[in-house]
Parts: sequence; C-alpha cells; structure tokens
Amino acid sequence: MTVADFALSSVHKESVFLEGQQGQHCSSDPIMIYLNMDNAVTPMRVLESDSIASVKLRIQKCKGFVVKKQKLVYCGRELARNDTLIKDYGVTDGNVLHLVLKLSDLLFIVVRTASGKEFEFHIDRHRNVGYLKQRIRKKGEGFIDLDEDQELFRNGEKLDDHRVFHDICKSDGDVIHLVITKSAKVRTTPIHQDLKLSVEAPIQGERSIGQKVAKVPPDVRFWLEPIIVNPKIIFFPFLWDMINSTFDGLMKGNRPIRSSEGTGGTYFMQDSTGHEHVSVFKPVDEEPMAVNNPRGLPSSSNGEGLKRGTKVGEGAFREVAAYLLDHPKSGPRLVTGEALGFAGVPPTVMVQCLHEEFNHPDGYACSPKHVKIGSLQKFMNNDGNCEDIGPGAFPVEEVHKITVLDIRMANADRHAGNILIRKEAGGQIKLIPIDHGYCLPDKFEDCTFDWLYWPQARQPYSRETVDYINSLDVEKDIELLKYYGWDVPLQCIRTLRISTMLLKKGIERGLTPYAIGSIMCRENLNKKSLIEEIVCEAQDSMLPGMDEPTFLKTISKIMDSRLDKLAKK
Repeated sequence: MTVADFALSSVHKESVFLEGQQGQHCSSDPIMIYLNMDNAVTPMRVLESDSIASVKLRIQKCKGFVVKKQKLVYCGRELARNDTLIKDYGVTDGNVLHLVLKLSDLLFIVVRTASGKEFEFHIDRHRNVGYLKQRIRKKGEGFIDLDEDQELFRNGEKLDDHRVFHDICKSDGDVIHLVITKSAKVRTTPIHQDLKLSVEAPIQGERSIGQKVAKVPPDVRFWLEPIIVNPKIIFFPFLWDMINSTFDGLMKGNRPIRSSEGTGGTYFMQDSTGHEHVSVFKPVDEEPMAVNNPRGLPSSSNGEGLKRGTKVGEGAFREVAAYLLDHPKSGPRLVTGEALGFAGVPPTVMVQCLHEEFNHPDGYACSPKHVKIGSLQKFMNNDGNCEDIGPGAFPVEEVHKITVLDIRMANADRHAGNILIRKEAGGQIKLIPIDHGYCLPDKFEDCTFDWLYWPQARQPYSRETVDYINSLDVEKDIELLKYYGWDVPLQCIRTLRISTMLLKKGIERGLTPYAIGSIMCRENLNKKSLIEEIVCEAQDSMLPGMDEPTFLKTISKIMDSRLDKLAKK
C-alpha cells in the first residue's frame, strides 16, 4: 500500500509547542482537536479560523517532517481544499481528525546519542545527511551539546553530509548513531587524602573539566552516558544494548543496588522491568581507599591502592583495559566485532552516571558535581562462582583461557570468588572472569593466581591456545589502550611487555600455566618472585642513559637464561 494511516508518537513536547503558538492567532478562541493516527491520539490546539493548509503546516512543524501529499480526513471526508477554513468543514472543539500520509515519501529514523537518548525523525527520503544534522541541533537543544564536528554513523559506516537517505536507509526504523567529536582524556590524580577526577579535552585549546564530562540536562533525576575519549571510536551494538538497557531501568525508577560484597562501591543496575540485572557500575571515587569508599576503608595517604603497584582511582581503567586486551580468537575486536574475547571478560566501558543511590557522604544534589565516573560492565547470568564448587569440575580449556589473561595482565587479584560459573546446555561449565581493577600494576610484587593450585594448571596448553598466544602483539595492545583514551603509565606498559614476553617464551619451551604462573607469584610475602629477580638483575646491569628498548633486551636475555634452566629440570 502506498497510502496508509501513519501514527505520530504521542510526545507531549509537541502539544506544548502548539499551545505556545496560539498567540499568533487572535481572530477567535482556540479549539482542541485530536489527531488519530494508527489508533494513537494526539491533542492539538487550533483556531476555527485556521485554514486546512495552516493546520497541515503546524503538524509538519510540530513533528519536524515535510511531505508533499498528506491528507486530513474528518467523518470519512477528506479536507481537500487547503484554502478552506477548518470550521467550514464542520470541525469543532473535541472532534477527531485522521492524518493520512504517503509512506513512500517518508523514512522513520531513530538517532541515538551516547547517553542512550533517542530522537525520532520523519525524513523525506530525498533529503541528505546534512539536513538531518540541522534537525538534530534544533531538536537536541538543551539535552546534548552539539558542535559543527558531530558525526553520524549507521552500522559502523560514517555518513557524509551529501549522502541522500534514499541511498542509505532502505527501511523504516533504521538507527543512526550520533558521535560528538570532542577528544578527551580522563585522569585521576591523588592529592593528599583526596582524589581529583578530571577530563582534559582540546576544546579551543587544552583545558581541564573537573568531574563534569559532558553537559548534563537540568532537572533530571539521573544521568548515564559513556565517556567517549576518541571520536574515531564506534560503539558496537552490544555495548549500546547494555547502556540503553541500563538507561531504561533508571528511567523506570529502578534504583542501583549496592553489592554487599567486596571492598569498594559496586552497584547492580536493573533493566526496565526491575527483575533482571543488566550491568555493574563501579565508581572510581568509591574504590577501596578512595575518598568516597562506602566500606569505611581509610583513604590512601600516598595514592597507592590496596595492591602494590596500583593507584586509587585507576581501577575502572584497568577493568576496561582487561576487556579491550581480551581479543577474540578470530582477531581484533575492531575487525571482528565480536562481543566476547578468548577469556570471556564481559563487555566493559567507561561511563559517567548520576544517581542519589550512590555513596555521597557530603550530601547529594542532582547536579553535575555529583556525577560519578566509573566502569560499566555487562552483568553475566551465572550459577555462582568458583568458591562454590571444587575446581575438579572445571574444563581444562576454561581454566587455561583465564591463566592466559592473568599472566598477560599480571593480575594482582585473581581468586576463586571473581571467576563466575555458568552451566550451559549439556552440563558444560563455562568460566567467566570478572573484577580486573588490579590488573597491569607497575610492579609484580602482588601478583596472585588462585588457579596455580588447580590440577588443570599443570597440564600443557593446547595447540589452539598456543596459536592464540603467538598471535598476541604487545605493541598493538599498547596502541589500542591509548586509542581508547587511557594514558598508560610507562611502568604499566613495561609490565605488559614483560608479562607478554614471559608468556610467549614460556610456551616456546612447553611450560605449563603452573610453571609460568609460579614465575610471577611470590612463594611467600618476603621472598621475591622469579620475575621480580629478573627485573632487578636487569636494573642492576643498566648503564647510564640506557633506553627502554635496550632495557627490555636485557630482560629478554636474562629471562631466556632463567627459563632454559627451569625447562631442563
């Protein structure tokens, strides 16, 4: 069918807009009519002295679309004469009119912003992308801070201004993503016993923007949006699903639920029904020893976290880093688009979130200064964690995938409680690693792997796992972290290079996860691990002016010697 009843969504803003126009007409009192479209009824104020053309124009302006062949129908009769007054057709206060449009001229498009907010547009299919951008600026005023460098994407493809929608969107309901191209870096700086959160963005010169990452609309009960630190980054659909589901839950009034476990503030975010968890939010200012920690832990006096080599306020970045570096078997996520990587770290992004349910010891006001920065991770349905059952039931490959992640990331906090269990069809057990806030420390002192004592760790890696390890490229990993906005400290970069080097050299010699992991973990508190000894030996041999590549070559030679001796035993 080329002609059909078409429903405008009943958005109250439009009816307010129409009421605001009545001052332009003073020939008679306004009347209320109702537009019926696909059984959706929208109220509209007009004047009896309005012409049919003026009523159509006001409908067009109200909804933001322009079409050539629209029809108004009243009591089965088309209001066809545009220059005729609406009262001459017998339309009076309280009457219902039907709006009929030629659908072939229109496209219904949803524009979704980083915060999960959606704008609906009806676009003439012969309009171009530049026209839609103008419409977004107008409709989004007060909700999103737009500049001339905004970009639109559909299915990962950037849409140039000259592109015509007839060539882009083939069906109604297509979703277009809006990206505001302002690059920023998020930093945390310990100041005495406090923690300063900042976002640095090159907007008319480099400047610091406290905790306020983006414009938060006034008079909102909550706020949630991802922190986009690089305009070239395209959020995958599965990340949008997580953010939008979380946003919908907050919109419905479902409050964040603080976990009773752990040493920091961890919040379960609910979906729109309030019956399911969809994500987990960890604010950086509620981390262990951070200024707003809800567990009563003292604030760090020197900025160091609970684990040696980590800093308070950087846990969220490490959570995201663990996800980014958990590459899928088939290749980099930026190429494959796969949600889960080799080890199965749940999808994780940096966000800013505003809600009174978070810990605000100095009081709360619904304002930008109370926005929290943190990591948002997809909630994974599970049947408990590895503390609930003995390790003998775990498949070898499931344990090995976590050992690869932990060794690479020099995880300082891997215990059975932060590995979830999910029983899949046929009784197969899947292991899901979570809680990576203590990965990539700047020293190896606190590396901890509970799986060292599991029998699977003493079995050799499979050919498939060895191939995956050999495919890892540490320099590309470092560039990836920077691409996503983490200004990785040099010492943490060194840790990643050394741990990846150890993993690769270990599998060359056929070492098991137990053997490689034992090199990274201390036997007791006061005895250095073998990897620490290797680093110290390399540091002792350093000459004045020795650069980082030369230092790493020294590490490599010493490591080869130690591993060769170990392999002969």
